[in-house]
Amino acid sequence: MDLSAKELEERKEAVPKTEKAVFVGVVRQNESEERVKEYINELKFLAETAGTIIDREFIQKVDKPEASTYVRSGKLKEIAEYCKVNEIEYVIFDDELTGIQQRNIENTISTCNVIDRTGLILEIFAQRAKTAYAKTQVELARYNYMLPRLAGMWTHLERQRGGMGTRGGMGETQIEIDRRIVKTRISKLKEDLKKIDRQMASQRGNRGSMVRISLVGYTNVGKSTLMNLLAKSDVFAENKLFATLDTTVRKVVIKNVPFLLSDTVGFIRKLPTQLVEAFKSTLDEVREADILMHVVDISHPAFEEQIQVVEQTLREIGAANKPTFVVFNKIDAYKPEEYDEFSLEPKTAKNRTLEELKNSWIAQEKAPCLFISATQKTGIDLLKENIYNMVAEIHAGRWPFNNFLW
Repeated sequence: MDLSAKELEERKEAVPKTEKAVFVGVVRQNESEERVKEYINELKFLAETAGTIIDREFIQKVDKPEASTYVRSGKLKEIAEYCKVNEIEYVIFDDELTGIQQRNIENTISTCNVIDRTGLILEIFAQRAKTAYAKTQVELARYNYMLPRLAGMWTHLERQRGGMGTRGGMGETQIEIDRRIVKTRISKLKEDLKKIDRQMASQRGNRGSMVRISLVGYTNVGKSTLMNLLAKSDVFAENKLFATLDTTVRKVVIKNVPFLLSDTVGFIRKLPTQLVEAFKSTLDEVREADILMHVVDISHPAFEEQIQVVEQTLREIGAANKPTFVVFNKIDAYKPEEYDEFSLEPKTAKNRTLEELKNSWIAQEKAPCLFISATQKTGIDLLKENIYNMVAEIHAGRWPFNNFLW
């Protein structure tokens, strides 16, 4: 049976990728190497999600990234030689590269593909997008990312075509054509999104005055697992970054009080501005929620920094002043570092027991602060009780004559 071009492409995409990748980061002045290692580990997790094999990492200490090549020329040559000898397919940089940096790096590392953190996240979003709405948002983000980099992309094409066209002739003309095509496509995508936005706004309006709770948090903290537990639904949940892109809304009833629970795309460090812009409509569920449930992976070594990233992103989308309560998930996986009681060194945050951690956060958080394990269903009854109390209070304000029902 003959397969269509589309079916062949889909089968091709379904085959697990085996490309090898190396990772490049810099330790800036006044920045700890430990923190950069954490960034690189997250970058590796992103790459694994995209389907690449981790080979090696290169980290250089600099006052600030080189304006022309990100890392110094000696380090760049070392990376290029390693990639050539070891048949590396991808070099992935931990920051967003400028057009000039990308072009200069590609001129030195000519044997493989050069990708920055933003490009990698956009690639994952493209793989994960399932609905027409999510695909349109991702495509818009990718074109916005591509636009200022077209000159570099065209030089790359020139190299592939054996030097056809010159910088003063055909190349310049082609760049202008490409820019017009991309700008036209961006305008079309924005118009498409406006139409879908109006439909989604109408859908949200049709939900009436029902209380809304929105799950927010860093990517891969267990929001979708918690959604499935509370709503008894089957939202896709997986131990990968950005498992959920499309907003999912479910009606939930605790005791006799109904409310709407939504699960949205997770946040991440250095979230590309193109994605924040493109996914603003998806994040309307967060902006229009009555309550935010901030889910945190307490077992992650950098969970406190992840909290700050989420709070900063909420400020950027105009949702920072929403009533919020913090839910620390994955307590079953929390393992503090051992501490020698006879040591002269003071105890650090990494040595805190779960009980000490609970007490410190409960004391400093003004909003409700709960500790659960969604997979083990630990603390879920207390979580439901807190949700019920908050929803019932808002519910009573909207329907004061229905109080006798509860």
